[in-house]
Amino acid sequence: RWQKIFKSRLVGLAVAYGNTVFVVLIVILVLLLFGGHRTGIGGRKWGGGANPSHPVSPCSLLRRLVTLISQQAVLGASSEAFRKQAEGASQAARRYMEDN
Repeated sequence: RWQKIFKSRLVGLAVAYGNTVFVVLIVILVLLLFGGHRTGIGGRKWGGGANPSHPVSPCSLLRRLVTLISQQAVLGASSEAFRKQAEGASQAARRYMEDN
């Protein structure tokens, strides 16, 4: 069944035009971001109206999103390293207690 799906013409076209479809989707997302920024949520500007004289631009929103994602990745890697370090210390303590 899966072979029929992957060998279908529709999947073949998706593979052939995948890059073009990806670029079109990115353009649509950027246009939606600009449109959402212009209208705001519920008629308000982005940022909750805290400082209406400095509206947030879509480029700064994307920059902030990328910054938050990269910070989350760093924190995730750091927490994984701490977890492995704690597991190693726990195993060493168990071996030490068994030896004594």
